[in-house]
Amino acid sequence: MAKTREFQTESKKLLQLMINSIYTHKDIFLRELISNASDAIDRRHHLSLTDEKVDAPDEYEIRLTPDSDERVLRVEDNGIGMTEEQLTSELGTIAESGSQAFLEKLEQEDPEIIGQFGVGFYSAFMVAKKVIVRTRSPYAETGYEWRSDGEATYEIEPIERSSIGTEVILHLREDDEEQEEDFSQFLEEGTIERLIKKYSDYIRYPIRMEKTVTKTDDEAEEKQTETELTTLNSMVPIWKKPKDELEEGEINEFFKRQFNEFDDPLHVVHTSVEGMTTYTAMLFIPKQPPFDFYTDNYEKGLQLYSKGVFIEEKNKDLVPEHFRFLKGLVDSPDLPLNISREMLQHNRELRKIASHLEKKVKNELEKLLKNDRETYVDFYEAYGTILKYGIYDQFGANKDKLKDLVMFKTNKSDAYVTLREYVDRMKEDQEAIYYASGKNKDQILSLPQMDLIKDKDYEVLLFTDDVDEFMVQFLDRYDDIPLKSVQKSESDLLDEEKKEDLEAREKEHEKLLKSLKKALKGKVEDVRLSGRLKESPVCLVSGEGLSLEMEKVLRQMPGDQASQMKAQKILEINPDHELFNALQTVHSKDKKRIKDYASLLYHQALLIEGYPIDDPQEVTRLMTELLVEASNK
Repeated sequence: MAKTREFQTESKKLLQLMINSIYTHKDIFLRELISNASDAIDRRHHLSLTDEKVDAPDEYEIRLTPDSDERVLRVEDNGIGMTEEQLTSELGTIAESGSQAFLEKLEQEDPEIIGQFGVGFYSAFMVAKKVIVRTRSPYAETGYEWRSDGEATYEIEPIERSSIGTEVILHLREDDEEQEEDFSQFLEEGTIERLIKKYSDYIRYPIRMEKTVTKTDDEAEEKQTETELTTLNSMVPIWKKPKDELEEGEINEFFKRQFNEFDDPLHVVHTSVEGMTTYTAMLFIPKQPPFDFYTDNYEKGLQLYSKGVFIEEKNKDLVPEHFRFLKGLVDSPDLPLNISREMLQHNRELRKIASHLEKKVKNELEKLLKNDRETYVDFYEAYGTILKYGIYDQFGANKDKLKDLVMFKTNKSDAYVTLREYVDRMKEDQEAIYYASGKNKDQILSLPQMDLIKDKDYEVLLFTDDVDEFMVQFLDRYDDIPLKSVQKSESDLLDEEKKEDLEAREKEHEKLLKSLKKALKGKVEDVRLSGRLKESPVCLVSGEGLSLEMEKVLRQMPGDQASQMKAQKILEINPDHELFNALQTVHSKDKKRIKDYASLLYHQALLIEGYPIDDPQEVTRLMTELLVEASNK
């Protein structure tokens, strides 16, 4: 005789909340029921080894049976089953975790059971108007049937059932065109196969279904439709296989299939960790970044599994921003799942795994840099920008992790060099790591600020990416050696004799320099004589704060605030150039004309530095006047 019982008040509320809002995708119910079936088989297998009352079947399996005529889907397993008391405690009270309670009874003996049985089961009511559970436990004399429409009550009554295990029978809801709810799709073979492949492909037990197949009778030349039992899941995930059993081609094909890639991966990181934190990870570096990699639309993250059960498509917390190029997956038994299995609690275990993976990937990249330079260069040309951004990001918090992974070309080499390699080959008298910024190597080498560097034969890092200027704000030293821009005003390249000579000449021409500075008020901070120029007449350098290249980058960014930020510009003049002699002559004869000369010098320096000219017509007028004036002399 059936016993009718009421759900607890909290269970009623939680059930309605789950059915109506918690799960984003209703197809998740099948993953939950199959995970529960796998749990039950785990429990039976474990107990069969320790309890004489429990035997093991010849083969464990999970069986799916869709019935389109009756609108019924059956999910059956030959796991441990349930007693009447368990039906009440585990299905009558939502969030009562049968698996968790079982683990506590076994104390430290972990039979590898996934999650919270009572919660996952109730996801069936998202698609079913009525659910029936037929089950038998080896600890019960008879079987039992549990049934409910998911409202206020459920019923339990004894039934005849000879086999140990559980059968969940879902009577699907009617389709609702207005709400675009198509529940009948869950009875279609194609839909079921797709969901198993997506969520449960790596459940360790076979998931089988009778599938309709068409065969050709060669003799009768007719096609016949038959049904055959088909295994839907792979069972053994590739990342669980021993490394020595995996072939490169198998890994490459998995990568392309799993992550919709066309090319083989550039590099693979396969790692397993056991201990306080246990997980397996298979990570891939694609050969090329996707088209939206450097945009806000790109979503980083790794696929997440719990004991082979798919949980989340892109978990962002497992990948730091500077390693956002990684694709791959993590499978861990230690991650607790929340009520929906869709959203992970961002807990300590997840942070531990993320920290381990970051260190592992960093070590792999360092080994690649050391042992396979060609592959590392390919990687760096694809993803080097994101490493540089990582040094700058979070106010330089990760600079020590990443500083040995970045590389640059130099004025002496078209091959990349690391900061370590640069420092190892610095000249004995060199006190800084020098860099220069520009659009490309040719443009940088033609900068007048490079004159003295060339004379001393120092190596200079070439900063040709916009992010370089941001990066160097925080990576200001390496091995306690400062990084210095050749385009800055301060210079440690001059010896004491040269500095004294410059000071003396500036005093000698103080009036001329003041006149030039006055003429360029609002455009430059100062006008000085230069000790760095050899052949060039003038150059622009930046003072404290913002560099010239940083100003150019900010000009291109949206927003008024960024575009209004200015570098402190200083005009340096070569006192040994003929042009300086001409300036002295003009200043002594026609002090009013010096304003025009100052303007031309300033705009000449702007052009050399790659800046646009504010008033091209005015510059053209001045050039014309001065040329005519010179020709009339």
